[in-house]
Formats: sequence, structure tokens, C-alpha cells
Amino acid sequence: MLKQITITFWLALLFILFQSPNAQAVDARSLVEDSFNYMRGKSSVATVVMTVHRPDWERKMTIKAWTRGRKNSLFYIDSPPKDHGNGTLKKGREMWMYNPKINRVIKVPPSMMSQSWMGSDFSNNDLAKSDSLLTDYTHSIIGTESLNGKKVYLIKSMPKPDAPVVWGMQKLKIREDLIWLSQEFFDEDLAPVKKMTTFEIQMLSGKLYPKVWRMRKVDEENKYTELNYTSLVFKSDLPDSLFTLTSLRKARR
Repeated sequence: MLKQITITFWLALLFILFQSPNAQAVDARSLVEDSFNYMRGKSSVATVVMTVHRPDWERKMTIKAWTRGRKNSLFYIDSPPKDHGNGTLKKGREMWMYNPKINRVIKVPPSMMSQSWMGSDFSNNDLAKSDSLLTDYTHSIIGTESLNGKKVYLIKSMPKPDAPVVWGMQKLKIREDLIWLSQEFFDEDLAPVKKMTTFEIQMLSGKLYPKVWRMRKVDEENKYTELNYTSLVFKSDLPDSLFTLTSLRKARR
């Protein structure tokens, strides 16, 4: 009898040891995906004030944004007047930009997806909330912490072999209710480069959502870009015609 109990114990222990890493990986992946879907929604329409802050100057833009699913986004600058009408369309991993002054649509090559959008600290991919984090990275939970009585998961995201990405690693903080708290970006040598942090979590469009998103380089405390949502409406769907080059050229007031 004792021998049977001992064998059962060791079999159970071996099962736990061999299954835990895989279970953790599945949980981490599910947590990242669920949070991504929660934050983005099926479709959304938003107005955002972007503030590019530097030690000796500050610039603001009002942006109207439409998103659908994980891959489609349309951004349109409403103000200031000198930038009015500039637009950006993202479909999948392709992106186009429209300049009304020259009435020209320019396709953004993949090599420029990581470059600054409109002189801000957000890249083209950042602003479009690309699903690259879901498709090109593997995730693991490396710890937890508590914030205002809620559990926060610390997640390490490593690129898959041969994935077309520029970051050698990302680290995420996701609250147990799926609120995205921060996202830190590391270069190929795993040195931190920049960090995005969210603030002012409140009810927007019927659910808790961060009203302010701040991106800054890790070594430049007083240089950052903030996105401040002045309106946000989640929708069940948006029409195909919205995410086209014809729509990108269309004036919106």
C-alpha cells in the first residue's frame, strides 16, 4: 500500500513538473490575447489629443481614429489647421499615408513601420496597435504584483525565430481585469529602449479603459508623447469602405 502511494506521489509530481511550463505559456498567451481584444474591441471610433512634449516646446494634434478587428486602422488629423487632412491607413501589415497638400498617397515600406509617426514617440506600429505582439512573440508569466487591490501579471514576450520584428524582447504589465498597464521595449541586446504606460483608468464606452497613454524613451524623462482620449465608442463593426485608399483621401470635418 505504501509503495502504491509513493508511486502515485512521484507520478503526480512528474506530471506537475512537466505540465506547468506549458500551462503557464498557454495562460500567458491567452492573457495577452484577451487583453489585446479587450483594449481594442471589435471596432471603435475615437477622438484623441496627441501631445508631443519636449523640454523647450510642446505640440498638440487632434486625431480621429477608426479601428476594426486586429488589423485595420484609419487615422485622420483634424487639427491644427496646418496638419488638417493628413491621414494614415493600415490594413494587415501594409500602411499608407496621405498628404492633402500634394494630394498624394504614399505606401509606407515595412522598414519604416518602426519609425516615428508625425514626429511623436509612437511608431507607425504603435499607433496602429499592430497584432505583431500576438503573431510574432511567445509569452511567459514571470511574476505578479498587486496594484490598488488587483493582481497584475508581469509578462515577458520573446520574438519567435525569424520573426520580422525589431524588438529583442518586450515586457508587459496586464491587470487581472485585462487592463493594459505598461509595455516596455528592448533592443536586440535586451537593453531597454522605450516604455508605454497608461493612466487615468475610467469608464469609457461602457467599460474600464485607460484615458491617457504615454510613450517615452527610458533615458529621457522629460521627452514623451501622450494620447488623451476625449471620446471613445466601441462598435460591433465598421464598413469595408472605410478602410480603403479612397476613404483615406476623403476630407473629414
